[in-house]
Amino acid sequence: MLEPESDTLDRLDMGLLSALEVDARASFSRIAAVLGVSDQTVARRYRRLCAEAGLRVVAVRDAERLGQDQWMLRLRCAPDSATVISDALARRPDTAWIGLASGGTEIVCMTRPRRPGDHDELLLGKLPRTPRVVEIRAQQLLHRFYGGPAGWVRKFRALSEEQVAALRPAFPEAGGPARLEPEDAPLLAALERDGRATYPELQRATGRSESSVKRRLTALLASGAVYIDVEYRSEVLGFPTSALLWITTAPSAMHSVGQALAAHDEVAFAAATAGPSHVVVTALFRDSADLYRYLSGPLGRLEGVRHVEAMPFLRRVKQLTYAGSH
Repeated sequence: MLEPESDTLDRLDMGLLSALEVDARASFSRIAAVLGVSDQTVARRYRRLCAEAGLRVVAVRDAERLGQDQWMLRLRCAPDSATVISDALARRPDTAWIGLASGGTEIVCMTRPRRPGDHDELLLGKLPRTPRVVEIRAQQLLHRFYGGPAGWVRKFRALSEEQVAALRPAFPEAGGPARLEPEDAPLLAALERDGRATYPELQRATGRSESSVKRRLTALLASGAVYIDVEYRSEVLGFPTSALLWITTAPSAMHSVGQALAAHDEVAFAAATAGPSHVVVTALFRDSADLYRYLSGPLGRLEGVRHVEAMPFLRRVKQLTYAGSH
């Protein structure tokens, strides 16, 4: 089980972060009842986490549930241009999870399409014409083993099963197909700015009635087309080292390796890919020695793993949404 190593966060903070991962729109009073503290304490801790841990709650469109292609891009750049290019990519609404690696000469980026043709525009249009981009490598994501609605903080097990059950939102049994409609745009734009926006705020942003907004948001969340995610700085939890791992497996072992990786405490995201490697992983560590122990231990001993390329991130430029340079 993971244990936070932080001078900033305590057990209550971890409980609050975990509660938000279960239901990021839960009221402070509901979270307070589950954690056994007052509403005011939860509100005060939430504001402090926003200020000190970079906590943000935002809506995310789930490309996998929506049947949209996603790609991991590796862009090798001239050293003096990677920061400028990564910041420009971060401002695009069709990108997520951007980081600088390889000593600042490589950008790693996940695409997040919003409309047909986004990939063509980025991969065949913008990037090939971008000066100082030396090489472009793209691998399509085929299947998600971990990540998306499943957050990393739950691996700290700060909440009991009973607390998780008390917080888990109750959606209708028949969630309906995962799809977005054109009229959802104002609602999603508001939630991508603040995933905890109140229904009166969403009513003003959309021009729809409060009951209509509530029904539509419930339908979107129930279908899995959208989920409300929690963004924070992992270094505040005592895990400042993050790395992307490109893993080559025996073809028959791809699924079993991916499932095993999903259960590893270090793994925040894992997906099967098409391309030179078969599985891509984002993992978090206390330091480089911790990364070494993982590569030579749990990952190295995993049956079916043939080769691993580890790319520690020099700097994260964008997580879920862009909030300026970090």
